[in-house]
Amino acid sequence: MNAITACRHCGEPVTASSPAGPDFCCHGCEGAYALINDLGLQSYYARRSVDPNIRALKPEEEGIGAFDFTDLVSTGQDGLCRLDMMIDGLHCAACVWLIESILQKQPGVSHARVNMTTRRLHLEWQGDTADITHLIAPVFQMGYRLIPYDPATLERATDQRNRELLRCLAVAGFAAGNVMLLSVSIWAGYIQGMGEFTRDLFHWLSALIAVPAVAYAGRPFFRSALGALRHGRVNMDVPITLAVLLALGMSLFETMRGAEHAYFDSAITLLFFLLIGRYLDGRARSQARSAAEHMLTLRARSITVIAEDGTRKLLAPEKAIPGMVVLVAAGERVGIDGDIIDGQSDIDTSVISGESLPSPVTVGSRVFAGTMNLSAAIRVKITATGDSTLLAEIVRLMENAEQGRAKYVALADRVARAYAPVVHSLAAVTFIGWWLLAGANWQDALMNAIAVLIVTCPCALALAVPVVQVLATGRLLKAGILVKSATALERLTKIDGVIFDKTGTLTTGRPELVSTPDANSLKLAASMAANSSHPLSKALVRAAGDTVVAARVREHPGQGLSMMGPTGEIRLGSREFCGANHAVIPASDVAGPEMWLAEPGKSAVRFGFRDLPRPDAASTIASLHRAGLPTRLLSGDRAENVRQLATELEIHDWQAGLSPAQKVDVVKQRSTNGYHDLMVGDGINDAPALAAAHASMSPASAAEISQNAADIVFQGDRLGAVMTALDVAKTADRLVRQNFTLSFAYNIVTIPLAIAGVVTPLIAAIAMSTSSLVVIANALRLNWKKKP
Repeated sequence: MNAITACRHCGEPVTASSPAGPDFCCHGCEGAYALINDLGLQSYYARRSVDPNIRALKPEEEGIGAFDFTDLVSTGQDGLCRLDMMIDGLHCAACVWLIESILQKQPGVSHARVNMTTRRLHLEWQGDTADITHLIAPVFQMGYRLIPYDPATLERATDQRNRELLRCLAVAGFAAGNVMLLSVSIWAGYIQGMGEFTRDLFHWLSALIAVPAVAYAGRPFFRSALGALRHGRVNMDVPITLAVLLALGMSLFETMRGAEHAYFDSAITLLFFLLIGRYLDGRARSQARSAAEHMLTLRARSITVIAEDGTRKLLAPEKAIPGMVVLVAAGERVGIDGDIIDGQSDIDTSVISGESLPSPVTVGSRVFAGTMNLSAAIRVKITATGDSTLLAEIVRLMENAEQGRAKYVALADRVARAYAPVVHSLAAVTFIGWWLLAGANWQDALMNAIAVLIVTCPCALALAVPVVQVLATGRLLKAGILVKSATALERLTKIDGVIFDKTGTLTTGRPELVSTPDANSLKLAASMAANSSHPLSKALVRAAGDTVVAARVREHPGQGLSMMGPTGEIRLGSREFCGANHAVIPASDVAGPEMWLAEPGKSAVRFGFRDLPRPDAASTIASLHRAGLPTRLLSGDRAENVRQLATELEIHDWQAGLSPAQKVDVVKQRSTNGYHDLMVGDGINDAPALAAAHASMSPASAAEISQNAADIVFQGDRLGAVMTALDVAKTADRLVRQNFTLSFAYNIVTIPLAIAGVVTPLIAAIAMSTSSLVVIANALRLNWKKKP
């Protein structure tokens, strides 16, 4: 009869006839063991490539499930196969490192990069598209879930996890409240002479509440700890799990034998406090959606291709090829990059330039994917599609910038990685020392070890950051400032310079009429402009007040408006359209957009517009300078407009006419030189620079993509929110440092006492809870500060 042993990977029975030898039930477990543990064992897949006797794994054995990624693989001109996927189950930077390390060991893989923020995996390898089945098998074997690149699907999974945390928090809170009431009665009974029967009854009632509550509410920690241990890692959830389970087990044992002490309150209260921090962290991560994910929504779903015989067909943008002719209707988003070969219109180019004013385009002008055609239909000859478009390049810029930011790890997690092994070692040393060296019975030795685990559980450490963060973000929210990133406040404390965008950031983003020739001309121009949705036309109507809408007004896309008057045609629009090319205007009125009104027999009349500064822009810039923070102005607008605003606001360092990539280059160059800049911008073209900056802010009036790229969004038209955020961030940073000091001081005092057996689990639970209350009380000092 064949001897039966357990598989070293999955624990299933292994017979002597197993094809993988005596240690594994199958080659799948053998390969997973070699990859995951990384103990110098040769990779299964590498051995399979040189040993034909080792059979190939079936997809169901590798855990790939129902997904077939072969059709999603693309092959570039360099011969490399590429695939983008999304990973469900990422918790920290260690997960990113583990997945990248495993994939980079696979034969043929040249590049494997995981973006923590977007949870996107980009994989490149030399070989066939069918190789993807075996390349990603180790990721499934580690318990992660890979799905096609669909942000909506992954966001639903994240929302489900947050709802689970909230349910666990509610159960733990309800149970903790009831168990603490029973515990208070028991504590009071020690002094007032409570009988043993009554005490045991209260212990059993506590057990009936705590055991199912811990089993339900502790699942997020238990799963995390089990996963870490399974892969040879230790995280902060491991000591939490050990303390909770040991305290619960010991309490049940002590209750069964009618002992004096039980510690159900310690287990459930610890879970309740830690679930608060875990839920708040999950909510912060959910609100900080990747800007790159949202920018993908700017892509057109389909394009209308015109064949050589004049027929039209709908086609996915990525399936089009350069040279095709596309019809872009008015009000339709452009899905490709190309040159206009027929038609004239106005294009919303805020994706590229950040300017709120549409740009007139005609034959020969270039349009880009993501821009919006406003006025009339145009025909475009394709020059670039898919990942070759400028929109795709902007997405890549943001993902690269976010990848760099994803390497930031919260200070509590950094400390906990070294902290957890120390806790385990101390508890083990305490148990062994009391049991074997001091001669105590195993129950007392285990009680002392549990006391060490409880007293050193990083409850106060875990609350040190979240409590201050919640209070700080709540204080900012009352001031109309929304903090979206979990690490934004920490990064704001290192800011040594502020970079501003122009349009919509330092200015209101809405053109206003500043040059009016006479009331009659304004009235006539406004009556014609009321027929148009152009931003300058709307500004004319606002300036004129009550306006009678003129009849029979004709719009000329990209040029202006016209109508027939008593003496001939009246025109309102561009300088060329109104025949005012040679008109002489004062030098002070040259800068800024303009419209002209041309009536028969009269000189053309000019209406000048300007995007006015925000009401407190000058005072905010002055406050930043007094605080020792230099300011810079980066804009895609014309040089004369940028110079005028910079002079008015006393910003001496400015640059104009910058593309999104150039803005990113400036930000990255300053970062390379050791500067930590706060980027404040509102346009879609600012999104990559916002993502690349050390910290970023955006007004609520900004484009959605910029709000998603920014760490902080502020309401209203006041720029003073920048100073408010910096002030609160510095106060919060000081309180966080004090909380860490209090947490470590607590451990320095209590750990030796617990090891010495002076601190019982009951006292340890009180001390642990007290340390949390001290941390919370210190954080509440943030509300004592005067309103910014």
